[in-house]
Amino acid sequence: MSTSAPTIAPTFVASGSGLSFAGLLRSEWIKLRTVRSTLWSYATVILISVGMAALMAASFGAGGSQIPADAQVAFVSQAATFGVFFGQLVVAVLGVLAISGEYTTGMIRSSATAAPRRLPMLAAKAVVLLVCTFVVGLVSTVASYLVASPILAGTGVSASITDPDLFLPLLGGALYLALVSVFALGNGAILRSSAGGIAAALGILLLLPIALLMIPADWAADPMPYLISTAGLGIFGLNAFGPPLAEVWQNVLVVLGWVAVSLGGAGVLLRRRDA
Repeated sequence: MSTSAPTIAPTFVASGSGLSFAGLLRSEWIKLRTVRSTLWSYATVILISVGMAALMAASFGAGGSQIPADAQVAFVSQAATFGVFFGQLVVAVLGVLAISGEYTTGMIRSSATAAPRRLPMLAAKAVVLLVCTFVVGLVSTVASYLVASPILAGTGVSASITDPDLFLPLLGGALYLALVSVFALGNGAILRSSAGGIAAALGILLLLPIALLMIPADWAADPMPYLISTAGLGIFGLNAFGPPLAEVWQNVLVVLGWVAVSLGGAGVLLRRRDA
């Protein structure tokens, strides 16, 4: 009597390219808006911006009518965008958490399965985070103007939001917040750690310029205009760490350079390392 061995059917694994980019965008949008930290972070950005605008406007004394019209526009613009200096720290934390949280929970494996090439996943995260942060940033700067403008009008300082010298800085503040969030996203992808990514992002944004200011040497002032925070704040006319580059487009290019380096490093390591 002969015994025949059981036949095992071969198993075929489909090797597709994963979700389309539109599908990845929808996926990242769902992940971003369903995390509680996103809502709290964006709400904090708006509250800080509005609160700092009201505080700055309320601290301005009388005699504003004696200020020239162009100076009044600049003052209203600074009041409306002053909160961006603090809001950048909040969106930097959010940008890191947008990807480091997936490494903590292990969800990054599912994301990598949906996008085997991985770079489209990172690009989708960056696009969703950029658009959402820009919208929230614009809401915060416009709301800050709406709060500060009536207060300043009582002191004789006024400016119309339709004035390009006012509205463009409002857009610039929102753009800077959006770019900072994407820069921090790259940091989080490189370090794969919430604590490490946040420390790196905040260190570059806040501690690095302060450290250079404290160095009593001429060479320490040379790189200041090329720091992401100095150039970024210069986009909308706020000089917190020294004078930025002269032209707005130059400041934008500097910030884009920092973002490109961060995302570029994240992309390379994302392809080379296991999820």
